Amino acid sequence: MIIRNERLETDLLTSDFYYELPEELIAQHPMEKRDESRLMVLDRRKKTIEHRIFHDVIDYLRSGDVLVINDSKVIPARLYGHVKDREDASIELLLLKHRELDTWETLVKPGKRARIGSRLVFGGGILTGEIVDIVEEGNRIIKFEYDKTSDDNIYSILHKIGLMPLPPYITEQLKDNSRYQTVYAKEEGSAAAPTAGLHFTEELLERIEAKGVRIARVMLHVGLGTFRPVKADKISEHIMHSEFFSVSVENANIINSARASGGRVICVGTTSCRTLESSSDEDGTVRAGSGNTGIFIYPGYKFKAVDALITNFHLPESTLLMLVSAFYDKDAVMEAYKTAVEEKYRFFSFGDAMFIE
Repeated sequence: MIIRNERLETDLLTSDFYYELPEELIAQHPMEKRDESRLMVLDRRKKTIEHRIFHDVIDYLRSGDVLVINDSKVIPARLYGHVKDREDASIELLLLKHRELDTWETLVKPGKRARIGSRLVFGGGILTGEIVDIVEEGNRIIKFEYDKTSDDNIYSILHKIGLMPLPPYITEQLKDNSRYQTVYAKEEGSAAAPTAGLHFTEELLERIEAKGVRIARVMLHVGLGTFRPVKADKISEHIMHSEFFSVSVENANIINSARASGGRVICVGTTSCRTLESSSDEDGTVRAGSGNTGIFIYPGYKFKAVDALITNFHLPESTLLMLVSAFYDKDAVMEAYKTAVEEKYRFFSFGDAMFIE
């Protein structure tokens, strides 16, 4: 299953999604307790804004609703090494997408040292790789090699020598790597965390289920598609980088059953939202399956499967902010962001959250 971009007629410009953000509001570390971040609640029907604490989100969930979470797990996807036989020729690598067997699509810096045929060395030789192709945006396809008698797969090696791929706007060192991981992370493969889920604790999820809210797991491996900057002046000319997703039969049935019974489908994060919109029929029925999605959601898009959204505060001019604006209303969302700046909310991956119902 391959989902193409949603192309809509629009005159909106990338600059229409710009806002001023003081640098000190960019969260450099997570809250001590995950569910004690702040929560801005936007009611689309009443056109109101409330200010709460994240664990209060349970007050806005109803028995019969379904909470859809992305259980993709962040891998230590950042590697530092060198070109073989040239230890002075350092290389930085970010694993973006698993292609097949031990072949990955990657982002390599500096690109001038990453020619087809170049061999790279990581972890003192524990892991080596050869660049076999160059694809869109200059990303490199690398075939990795390692001793399979001592390591079952490349993931076990990454956990030995790789680093967590924190976004460049986070300049402080993360003391506990688990804090850039949701408590329900399961399927290894993401190059970045589905950050809206970072606010949930196991205890909060248990309380939510006890209230009669079902939890459905979907999976989208977060890669460049989610964070790639929009360089086009008109947003309709931007093309998303595809990401792999899957929805099991069991979880599709949970979501469809909740909808059929009058419950709401509440997505945790833009990745869960994009997964459902990529796997739904026009009537909102979610189909089990897997594939690559390059869906780009921006104002004018008609949502099929999502009734409410939990999300963080996103970068100016980002596709994530455009998705949120499509779910509510661009002017209302930009006004909410202005309010968040005035109220000194914390922004981006380790920042505060928003619930839009």
